[in-house]
Amino acid sequence: MTSEADERRLTVLVLGATGQQGGAVARHLLQAGWPVRALTRDPGKQAARVLADQGAQVVAGDLGDAASLRAALAGVDSVFCVTQYFGAGYAGEVAQGKLMVDLAAEAGVEHFVFSSVGSAHRNTGIPHFDSKYEIEQHLEQSDLPFTVLRPVYLMENWEGARHMIVNGSLVTPLSPDRPLQQVSVEDIGAFTLLALSRPDQWVGRSVDLAGDELSMTRSAEVFTRVLHRPVEVQHVSWDDFREQQGEEMYVMNRWFETAGYEADVTRLREVRPQMLSLEDYLHRHHWEA
Repeated sequence: MTSEADERRLTVLVLGATGQQGGAVARHLLQAGWPVRALTRDPGKQAARVLADQGAQVVAGDLGDAASLRAALAGVDSVFCVTQYFGAGYAGEVAQGKLMVDLAAEAGVEHFVFSSVGSAHRNTGIPHFDSKYEIEQHLEQSDLPFTVLRPVYLMENWEGARHMIVNGSLVTPLSPDRPLQQVSVEDIGAFTLLALSRPDQWVGRSVDLAGDELSMTRSAEVFTRVLHRPVEVQHVSWDDFREQQGEEMYVMNRWFETAGYEADVTRLREVRPQMLSLEDYLHRHHWEA
């Protein structure tokens, strides 16, 4: 059955539109012909100008500024919301998310897509997972029609280790054969478009997103194949990792080691066969160069 959302293009307010997730969502919507209102703290930055050139309406706003959010919400049908733990902290992120949910409900938004994190609902004890789950619970208790997307470990995170990997070392505290699910922000964009296009199928759902599942050994094999040079797993002790990366990353990686994500990769690929594998991602981002 074709829904009303299939018949008309709904104006979507995209938060974090100049960031990784929001940027991917905005690109997918714009490429599909949807009107996009892109929220950013700095409309003059290069990424915002690119979005404007692509057809987005770029507006200034901040997740802590209710007046700017109300103005941005005026006349929009749908919202893509991503919040920030790093920088805002636990209480700050929860406040951002709850404020956005409340203002969207006040504005009569028809579909609210929230980007949370994989396994947020599983009582992980990871602060930036638990903060997002608090927002999820607030969203569920609101009157908003919603979809929660829960991306797992972002493939884009490998960019921070690119220099070391290109030089042959995949440094990790994880056991070499411990699986780690991964997803690209491009697939967050694709699933957001899918959810907004088919609200009859997606409203009320919370879905973990993963495009690949690889151990560190297998990830190193993928890097080796793409780079055409050997990449080997270099194990770092948990104590050293904690000292180097801090408590938040330590707690998260410990959870990767003992529990880990549980997205249904096979089912997700049935829904979207084009989901990027790690190898696809690396080629798309020119790691071989």
